[in-house]
Amino acid sequence: KANYLSTFSKAPVICKLVGRKVLDGVGQPTLEVEIYCTVKNNDKRICSSVMSSHSQIPENALPETIEADEKERIDSVNTAVEWVNASLNTMLRDLKPTDQCQVDNLLGEYFAKKVEEKKEIEKQEEEAAAEVTPALTSCASFPTPPPGKKKPEKRGKKLSVAERTVPPAEPVEPVLCGSLAIGGTSLAIAKAGATISHVPLYLHIALLKHDQEPPKEMSLPLPMVTLLNCEKIAPAKLKLVKEVMLIPPAELSLKQSLERVLDVQKEMTRLLETPGKVPQALKRISRLGCLTTGCNSLEEPILLMQTACKNLGLELGTDVYLAINCAAHELMDYVKGKYEILTGTFKSPGEMVAMYVELINKFPFIIALIDPLRKEDREQWSELCHALGSKCYLIAEDGATCISKPQTDQNINTPMCSGVVLKYINQTKVSDLIDLTGILHGQRHITILGSPDGESPDDSLVDLAVGLGARFVKLGGLSRGERVTKYNRLLAIEEEL
Repeated sequence: KANYLSTFSKAPVICKLVGRKVLDGVGQPTLEVEIYCTVKNNDKRICSSVMSSHSQIPENALPETIEADEKERIDSVNTAVEWVNASLNTMLRDLKPTDQCQVDNLLGEYFAKKVEEKKEIEKQEEEAAAEVTPALTSCASFPTPPPGKKKPEKRGKKLSVAERTVPPAEPVEPVLCGSLAIGGTSLAIAKAGATISHVPLYLHIALLKHDQEPPKEMSLPLPMVTLLNCEKIAPAKLKLVKEVMLIPPAELSLKQSLERVLDVQKEMTRLLETPGKVPQALKRISRLGCLTTGCNSLEEPILLMQTACKNLGLELGTDVYLAINCAAHELMDYVKGKYEILTGTFKSPGEMVAMYVELINKFPFIIALIDPLRKEDREQWSELCHALGSKCYLIAEDGATCISKPQTDQNINTPMCSGVVLKYINQTKVSDLIDLTGILHGQRHITILGSPDGESPDDSLVDLAVGLGARFVKLGGLSRGERVTKYNRLLAIEEEL
């Protein structure tokens, strides 16, 4: 009788949002958003979401940059908590958690209003400053080098034409203080919508993407598992390689794939700890959840992988493949106009292209290069795509990190590439990811869902990747709880599917 009557009860609606400051996987403050709904006249906690840290500090950042970033992060999380508990709590009350589009539209409008308020405050501050210091406005100002880079050399030293033509770094897309509230709330609503609808989150996302039409089939993204993080510190000379990743072949189940990767990881650990071979090479598990070591040449980490696989009877290029995250944007010396790939070894963007072509020809089992160049070197991205596009994926990650919404002309401002790493950070909303993946797939780009350096224990990223139909998922290594949780979630989804 009770069950019969319950069919006449009102659909669940949001009754309360709670925001609080929590810690992420590397001990940095971040935001948790809890959703409470009125279900059959009772207020009930439905779910919560925890966001990943909004910013990633380059490895070569100066201490004052790190300090400023930490202060900014604390301010941003505090502001986000305030937004969730006050404005967003009032604004979203009585809405259905299944109405993702309506919620995301309201969140988008709220965020746009906050951006306008910030611009207005900055404008007033500029006007006030201009009135105070009219005499100083005529002084010439020199561009500040990016954090952690060398200062411009003294006047008198001539720069060659080639060195002068490197495009300057594009300004970083500003992160509005408190923006985590938008992404955190949108994700929490999606989780609540899935819970209320009694479906897993990945299916709820797929239904949102396909206008409530259940997809004919769903497939798991292939994992890009980070095995090695090459430290950019002395005495190790190699600076170019940030991550060496293993990609299992598509025909293996995820369970078999992870077992294979773990075998390679154990063998790599054994090789790195062998006395006399690489003394003290193995330092610690990095925040990416993988082994950390220093190398002296570009080939060294690749040959190490080759040896580990060979010892296990695995063949690179058949039984397992490699991907390399170059993180080249961290290596540009803006004085020389060149990338410092090894300590004291510099290459122009054109020379980088030639180096990658030689590398892929020598090691054809490398099937993906992530951020091989800065996004500003668009001409060289095009050259690289024409030279290697048929042999390996050329992926933009840094060039795409700050994409938070599709541009109105349906053009995503990334260099010519095979695919993009999307991250769920800041003001990114679930609807944005759905729109973005639609555009990227329409342009025949592959989509990779990636987790930031400052990862959280929330495993929703995996459901997003499955629901959105991402080709790959980049979650870091098979260590550290906040990363392993996501691989475990992927295993659970594989069982369900």
